[in-house]
Amino acid sequence: MARTFAYCRVSTADQTPDNQVRELEAAGFSLDPKRVVAETVSGSIPAMERDGFSRLIDRLEDGDVLVVTKIDRLGRNAMDVRATVDRLSADGVRVHCLALGGVDLTSAAGRMVMTVICAMAEFERDLLVERTQAGLSRAKAEGRALGRPRSLTDQQEAEVRAKRAEGASLGTLAKAYGVSRAAIQRVEKRELAGA
Repeated sequence: MARTFAYCRVSTADQTPDNQVRELEAAGFSLDPKRVVAETVSGSIPAMERDGFSRLIDRLEDGDVLVVTKIDRLGRNAMDVRATVDRLSADGVRVHCLALGGVDLTSAAGRMVMTVICAMAEFERDLLVERTQAGLSRAKAEGRALGRPRSLTDQQEAEVRAKRAEGASLGTLAKAYGVSRAAIQRVEKRELAGA
C-alpha cells in the first residue's frame, strides 16, 4: 500500500509550516505526523542539500507519494525542481503539487505543466534581475551613491581612525559613536583601500 509523505518548507524561523500541512489535509491527503517533514531553510539551497529533504529521500520507497503545497518547495529553480522530480520518479515515487491541482509531477502531463511553470518563473526572475541592473546603472550614471549609507560623517571617521591608531578598541568606539563594531571596521577598510 502506498504511503503518503508531505514536505513542508519555510524560509525563516518566524514562519511556520502549519498552514502547508492544513492545506494538504484540506485537499484530502491523510497525513501521518511521522510522515510530515518540515524544515526551515532558504529556497536558494538546492533540495538535495537540505538536511530534512535528504532524510526524507532516504525514507521514500517505490510506490510512495510525496505531496507539497507549491512547486517551489521542491527546488530553487527549474533545473533543481526537474532534477528532484526526476530523482524521485526514478525511485518510483509519485510527486503531487497542490498548487497545480494536485497533478502528479512524474506523469507526462505533470512534467509538461511543471516545465512551463518553471520556465515562466525563471523568465520573471531574469526580468527582475535585468530591471534591477538597469536601475542601478541609471542611478550610477546620475551620480547617486549606491550601497549602504555611511553611518559616520567624514569628521567622525577621522576621529575613529585617530583613536584606533591610539589603541582604542572596536567595542569602545562603537559604543561611543552609537554604531556597530562592523561600522568601525568599515572605516578601517576604507582607509586601507584608500577611499
